[in-house]
Amino acid sequence: MVSITDKEDLQNKLEEAGDKLVVLDFYALWCGPCKVMLPKFEELSQDFPDVVLLKVDVDENEELAREYNVAAMPTFVYIKKNVILATFSGANPDRLKKLTQEHLLGLQRHLN
Repeated sequence: MVSITDKEDLQNKLEEAGDKLVVLDFYALWCGPCKVMLPKFEELSQDFPDVVLLKVDVDENEELAREYNVAAMPTFVYIKKNVILATFSGANPDRLKKLTQEHLLGLQRHLN
């Protein structure tokens, strides 16, 4: 799990990911639901070692938050080959894991 510093850093990480599934976690330090989801997001790295997990602090990266239409935190964005596959907001650990499994298996259903 890596923290993104700016737009260029994110672009580099997406390029480095290649064909791997990337999950972005847009969060804020003051956000209660974000704190609840942090250990669940960390568990993904153990459960799905081939998935690239990136954290984006919305207060430090307002431009990225706008670019990805983040209106609430946490917001999770699933990306593969620079294509957004799915997005969802809220503290829902089951959905986080389910979407990760589905997109890792190549099922590209858009569950918004």
